Amino acid sequence: MKTKTMTHEQMVTRMLKNPAVRTEYDRLNREEFAILDEILAARRAAGLSQAQVAERMGTKAPAIARLESALASGKHSPSLNTLRKYAAVLGKRVEVHLV
Repeated sequence: MKTKTMTHEQMVTRMLKNPAVRTEYDRLNREEFAILDEILAARRAAGLSQAQVAERMGTKAPAIARLESALASGKHSPSLNTLRKYAAVLGKRVEVHLV
């Protein structure tokens, strides 16, 4: 028997038809967007642009743009170390809690 090859998008579409998978997917997306909202609010409160954050982190502005868009898209999760550096530039710290 020959199996049909699916693209990633086709597989995701198929999996999201399952109500339990959809519920968990939506929950995870809400959490990631909440983190993004917090990060952007902290950057605005610090009065810093992406370029200024990048300079203080020792990187380039496109790297910060990618970091922020990665959180928005959910396609890539930045490392905890990267988030700590970003937070430190804003005078903040990262806390992780298991509940």
